[in-house]
Amino acid sequence: MWLKISKQLQSCPGGVLHQMSISRLHPGTAMLGTAVQLSVLLSLLGFGKGQMFHMGPCPDPPVQEDFDINQYLGKWYEIEKLPSSFEKGSCIQANYSLKENGKFKVINKEMLSNGKINEVEGELMHMDVKEPAKLGVRFNWFMPSAPYWVISTDYENYSLVYSCTNILWLFHIDYAWIISRAPEMHPETVEHLKSVLQSYKIDTDKMMPTDQDNCPPEM
Repeated sequence: MWLKISKQLQSCPGGVLHQMSISRLHPGTAMLGTAVQLSVLLSLLGFGKGQMFHMGPCPDPPVQEDFDINQYLGKWYEIEKLPSSFEKGSCIQANYSLKENGKFKVINKEMLSNGKINEVEGELMHMDVKEPAKLGVRFNWFMPSAPYWVISTDYENYSLVYSCTNILWLFHIDYAWIISRAPEMHPETVEHLKSVLQSYKIDTDKMMPTDQDNCPPEM
């Protein structure tokens, strides 16, 4: 992946990264120039094709108090989400469990348009001892973990999850998921959880439902 990205960057006239370094020499135009170049860079990296990216640093919403990961384990069904390039199918679900070595794992599944079941396993970890609801998830050992913040959950019915990554503190890319212990959720609950995100200045306009109909029983 990184080899492909490197070639893409080198193929740009002058090189995007090279232009970004030059812009630092001109303080009066650096911010505007960097913003434009970052837009190009994000496109090359695949961002913007579904991802939600915004100007400024990530929001810092409060997370679930006294979070208990053991109550959180088990299967969750995706109800709605902000669009993401890594989730294209239907019947999306996640199953969290405890491994023999004491670490936590997650298995994500989705059904692709051709009927094939796509499955990926990752590791779930605590990122902040003082705030145990601030988790991280990693699907490749050589990649850094991504934020997985549990904003709100009752463990038995719903969970509201948020993830955000800063890009040089000029942009941020965020994701949000409404997940449920059942394949469907009452519309009023969905709207309430969206309002929680909105209260923390998180844009929900492009949230989209996940199709959980006609899912294979073996999932």
